[in-house]
Amino acid sequence: MTTAAAGSPRTYQVRTYGCQMNVHDSERISGLLEQAGYVRAADADGNPDVVVFNTCAVRENADNRLYGNLGHLRPVKDKHPGMQIAVGGCLAQKDRGDIVRKAPWVDVVFGTHNIGSLPALLERARHNAAAEVEILESLDVFPSTLPTRRESTYAGWVSISVGCNNTCTFCIVPSLRGKEKDRRPGDVLAEVRALVDSGVLEVTLLGQNVNSYGVEFGDRLAFGKLLRACGEIDGLERVRFTSPHPKDFTDDVIAAMAETPNVCHSLHMPLQSGSDDVLKAMRRSYRSEKYLGIIERVRAAMPDAAITTDIIVGFPGETEADFQRTLDVVREARFSSAFTFQYSKRPGTPAATMPDQLPKQVVQERYERLIATVEEITWAENRKLVGQQVEVLVAVGEGRKDERTGRMSGRARDGRLVHFDVGSLAGQIRPGDIVHTTVTYAAPHHLNADGEPLAHRRTRAGDAAEAGRAPRTPGVLLGLPTVGAPAAAPAQTTGCAAH
Repeated sequence: MTTAAAGSPRTYQVRTYGCQMNVHDSERISGLLEQAGYVRAADADGNPDVVVFNTCAVRENADNRLYGNLGHLRPVKDKHPGMQIAVGGCLAQKDRGDIVRKAPWVDVVFGTHNIGSLPALLERARHNAAAEVEILESLDVFPSTLPTRRESTYAGWVSISVGCNNTCTFCIVPSLRGKEKDRRPGDVLAEVRALVDSGVLEVTLLGQNVNSYGVEFGDRLAFGKLLRACGEIDGLERVRFTSPHPKDFTDDVIAAMAETPNVCHSLHMPLQSGSDDVLKAMRRSYRSEKYLGIIERVRAAMPDAAITTDIIVGFPGETEADFQRTLDVVREARFSSAFTFQYSKRPGTPAATMPDQLPKQVVQERYERLIATVEEITWAENRKLVGQQVEVLVAVGEGRKDERTGRMSGRARDGRLVHFDVGSLAGQIRPGDIVHTTVTYAAPHHLNADGEPLAHRRTRAGDAAEAGRAPRTPGVLLGLPTVGAPAAAPAQTTGCAAH
């Protein structure tokens, strides 16, 4: 097996783990590599010239997953002269040089603050035939200044801030992503307009804590103003955001959501626990009464709002009474969906050294009860929508059984997943188009619409999907080295010398 033929561009593949921030960072990584002359490898290509792992450090098995995948890739690299492996993201920021020590066939390790350095690091590693490890302690350039290869023709992520100023005892993110840094509203809106100009219909505003946006430039109401400003962008049909923090969630944001037509009535509001004692131990600066008060005000302003959440089970010291309180809040909040997690120790967090760590079997049993309660509620809430009309933004890859059933899938305005029958419109509906249809069946995690669609609107996003065009937004590489198209490595090159 040989590397790319002389004169042909080198290929790359990015493998992403973790949250939406990582997914968006991977779009930046792809954009950087393509600007530097790399070409994305076909999905079936098991031997790309560069493989980039964009890692997550939140879950307990993140380390094992990475090193297992690196181990599987080693024999591939041994048979593929010139192949390079890079590891970035939160786990790279945390483990640093340990990655090369544990997996010496890795060529590049880069952190969350210097994504823009990746092409230069790859070139340096190839030139020196040695691993390059570069981890910065603070942001090099704001990620939005980097070029981006967008994965979707119809929906785009837009970062409004990076980092987090909270100190939750279970979370390692602030130490890996740094303190919150906010983009100026004009920069955010310019990126949103650029996406809309390329055909994107839906934008999700991203931040570790979106509703503290503005703290850096001294405007407490900046996030609500940003939502309203998005409402003035022609062609932008849907605006979402994730994730807010209950301590910073204010009534002006609720008003902006309710009064701005293109802001979707969907809200992801992390609860984590319904017990005030556990919330205090987690250092979450709100209590269940405040949380439920926010939910009540959101529903008063937007009765159709779909509210989702995050919940952790088995935090150190959680009693059965604490857990029951979480179930009580879940029943009262009536979530449309919940991301549920079993607490796992993360080295470097205060919670990892707390007393009263719970036995695995206790956590598992509570987790199963939580899942049963959540599904009972989400199913009941979804059944209320049977017979109602929904507007669906047609998506790619949302329905695993779509090919077998003949359905297509997408998201309703409230964020719910809808599988719909195409009826007489078979072959005419594209990802990115808008379909109106009627819900005929509800399950805990999705809705079905099995009748003839009521309406179908072709969109520019659908045109782009049909033509195979993914939006690309340019960036400005501030203070970073210029990297030209990488030449193919000679066939005899063995890559990293540290095997």
